[in-house]
Amino acid sequence: MIIKLYGAQRCHKTIYYQEFFLAKNIDFIFLDVEKNSEYAQELRKLYENKKLNFPTITIGKKKTQKPFR
Repeated sequence: MIIKLYGAQRCHKTIYYQEFFLAKNIDFIFLDVEKNSEYAQELRKLYENKKLNFPTITIGKKKTQKPFR
């Protein structure tokens, strides 16, 4: 399964998840929604309100904003 992290480099929560995945040697793809409009559009499609709710993590077809709760 592919893990995608939608976020922004300025977001402390995005940075936290990036560091977590790297520390645990978990492969993931970081999609910066502020630097790439296609990634932003992908993220908007995941939510009914079409907002940029980041960070968002997807694992396959499942999504979460708070994976450690």
